[in-house]
Amino acid sequence: MKSLVEALTQTFGPSGYEGAIRERVQQEIAPFVEDMRIDALGNLIARKGRAQNGGQRIVVAAHLDEIGLIATHIEERGFVRFTSIGGVMVHTLIGGRVRFVNGIAGVIHMDQDEPRDSFPKLEKLFIDVGATSAADCPVRVGDMAAFERPFLDLGRRWVAKSMDDRIGVAVMIETLRTLQETPNEVYFVFTVQEEVGTRGAAPAAFGLEPQVALAVDVTRTGDVPGGKMAVALGKGPAIKILDSGMIADPKVVEWMSGVAERLGIPHQREVLVGGTTDARAMQLVRAGVPAGCLSIPCRYIHSPSEMVDVEDVQHSVRLLHALLSQPVPFS
Repeated sequence: MKSLVEALTQTFGPSGYEGAIRERVQQEIAPFVEDMRIDALGNLIARKGRAQNGGQRIVVAAHLDEIGLIATHIEERGFVRFTSIGGVMVHTLIGGRVRFVNGIAGVIHMDQDEPRDSFPKLEKLFIDVGATSAADCPVRVGDMAAFERPFLDLGRRWVAKSMDDRIGVAVMIETLRTLQETPNEVYFVFTVQEEVGTRGAAPAAFGLEPQVALAVDVTRTGDVPGGKMAVALGKGPAIKILDSGMIADPKVVEWMSGVAERLGIPHQREVLVGGTTDARAMQLVRAGVPAGCLSIPCRYIHSPSEMVDVEDVQHSVRLLHALLSQPVPFS
């Protein structure tokens, strides 16, 4: 999966501008789905199978978009002021590089008179695109940018910007490649605008009326200095119990855990204090949907260098494949 993950993470796609990454996913999944469409908001919806022999209508969602920046003002000397798209953290920005939707690259830095012993506010940062004046600045107000950082292979670990949630997208693509048959009617939904409020998942799920919904997304880890969360790289995918936006349905948690235990797939239990996923939005559509989340442990989330463990990714594919290959044991 390395080449796939590298290609996905290097593709431009901040919230609202998911066109390029959506096209890439369409190319990858076309041979493995029975039909595919793009809804009005931009979600890519692909179907595999028809419900039979006790199967149900399942929606599995991973988001296409990544966090980014948007130009708010061009100064007289050509420096670009900006604000964030999604949960951007100031301490990850200074000295970083970005690329705008029009291909223009730039370097992030902060006002020279800002104190160096504390983190500045976002409005004290700027992007230098090499311009000398507002007139020759190739960036306009409203232009979006994504972080620029090459994919890094550390052997057992992979590092890239936008692992959140391109690694979830990759797990879904790989599952589609290997899922020959299913008794369920499975909709693989690649959602938009998750990073700005799980906006894409809600209308997608509303239209599909799932009987069960699963998000595939990253989760934080506590296996670094000062960490306190009970999730670590290399110990398998995490099964979400709770995050700040949703409580996973106990039936879904038991189903996921039972399948993992039966097949000997290493897995962890996840309680995430801050952050949520598309499962939150899908759980609340229409009269409510039993929902859960298959979480891929990831260090340094919402930074330009997010890290995952290769075996965790492979085990995530195994677990998702197993979940979708059999009827759901509840209704």
